[in-house]
Formats: sequence, structure tokens, C-alpha cells
Amino acid sequence: MNNTHVPLISSGTAGPLGVIHLPRLWLKSSLEATGKLAAGYPGCGKGYDQMVLDGLGLDRQKTLDFIKQNKPTYTQFENWVKQQPGVKLDKANVDKLNASITGYIHDDNTRKGVFSASGLNDENCKFRDAVNLNNLDDWNEFHAANLK
Repeated sequence: MNNTHVPLISSGTAGPLGVIHLPRLWLKSSLEATGKLAAGYPGCGKGYDQMVLDGLGLDRQKTLDFIKQNKPTYTQFENWVKQQPGVKLDKANVDKLNASITGYIHDDNTRKGVFSASGLNDENCKFRDAVNLNNLDDWNEFHAANLK
């Protein structure tokens, strides 16, 4: 039995605070902290993960330490986020951060790689945004790890 997990919370998912990707950041970091994150996935990468940390004004190491030491539920994590000094959760900032995530487009080679692994191409799939391409990639990784 596979003891690691492909993170299947989409980057396009928001929790009660309305910040998209924050639930995925929590999930990946939580899995990594317990040694259960599937190979090839960073617990806290330099892409969307860092965009969320920077966009909210959260300290990377302090956030990861909190998750590792406390193993919070998602709502406990959001409550901790709200208590952080200088955190930027006003509507304008959250809207700007969310727009930067949903508006991010992968380069052509990344798109073509995801499409190829999914049996798709530019003619039969119109996804261009990274959120949807990452979803396709996760679903393929999940299938390979658990259903073959």
C-alpha cells in the first residue's frame, strides 16, 4: 500500500478566508511534515506556495514550523494565519493575490508536457492556465501512484 499522497486539493480552491491555493499549501506542507507527500511534490515550493506566502505577508519558515509542530486542521491553520502580525487579508489584497494565481500561464513546454501525459494536445484541450494544467497533472500522478 502506498503511504504517500498526491495532493488533490486544487490550487483554485479557497477556504473560508477566500484565499485560493492556501488549502493546497496547507495540505502539501502537512503531508511533507509527516513524510507522506508523494515524490516529486515540494511541501512548499517557489511557485504558487511562495506567491501565497508573499501575497499574505507570511514568514515562510514560521508558517512551515507551525504546520510541522502543531499539525493543525485547515481551519486551525487559517485561524493562525489571521493572527499573524502584518498579515494582509483585506479584500483588495486577497482579490489581487487570487487574480495572480488564476491568471498565471505555464510556458509552452510545460503545457505540452502535461497535455502529452494526459493524451491531449492544443487542438482537443483549451486549458492554458496553470491551475487547470496542474489539476490534470495531479490526476495523472494520482492514477499512476494508486490505480495502475
